[in-house]
Amino acid sequence: MLWFDPHYLLFVALPLLVLSVIAQLWVRSAYAAASQILSRRGFTGAQAARYILDSAGLHHVPVEEHPGFLSDHYDPRTKVVRLSPDVFRSPSLAAIGVAAHEVGHAIQDATGYAPLVIRNFAVPLAAIGSNFGYIAILIGLFMAYAGAGVLNPFTVIGLLLIAAIAVFQLVNLPVEINASTRAIRLLPQLGIVDYDELPAVRRVLTAAAFTYVAATAAALLELLYWLWRLGLLGGRDR
Repeated sequence: MLWFDPHYLLFVALPLLVLSVIAQLWVRSAYAAASQILSRRGFTGAQAARYILDSAGLHHVPVEEHPGFLSDHYDPRTKVVRLSPDVFRSPSLAAIGVAAHEVGHAIQDATGYAPLVIRNFAVPLAAIGSNFGYIAILIGLFMAYAGAGVLNPFTVIGLLLIAAIAVFQLVNLPVEINASTRAIRLLPQLGIVDYDELPAVRRVLTAAAFTYVAATAAALLELLYWLWRLGLLGGRDR
């Protein structure tokens, strides 16, 4: 059938739903627990971010408050670290860990960290893929059922766009892990947290890293499914 494939439900949709739920529950649980533990040194997320940036010589990179829950990010276009209100204002270990992670991205950007450069280059293509990849491949399947052949221009374009999403996620994963590794190393080195406070910070960042693992798995499963569906992995439609 064109619109419903039980293989997709069983081998893609259900596993990804389970991974997504586990990732979200883990992040919220770890963040909530570490949010109850106040930093011994009293740094807020914003103060920790500013201190790490200044220590790295990045005095020109501002730290701004950004609306939303866990909406924290570093914007490489404007060179700004943006922190959600809970992270910006809180002196908890959760807030400090998240803030330090985002500053890790700013340091990556300043030092020309190669995976980040590749990721930033791939962002527009991945965005196009997420918006138009599935549309193109479904149009291509319509054409295939009308006799145009499975590997017609639309299915090929759609497959390439879906592949771009997978490539982006594969590159993004080490970028995120490296940012967390930098945070865990710098926080005690700079005296923002003590070494015995690191386990709580590490739990938050590990849980957050799993969300990127889940996203990478999702992109790879999608790509593998469509390769199979189009007959490139022994699928039935070839």
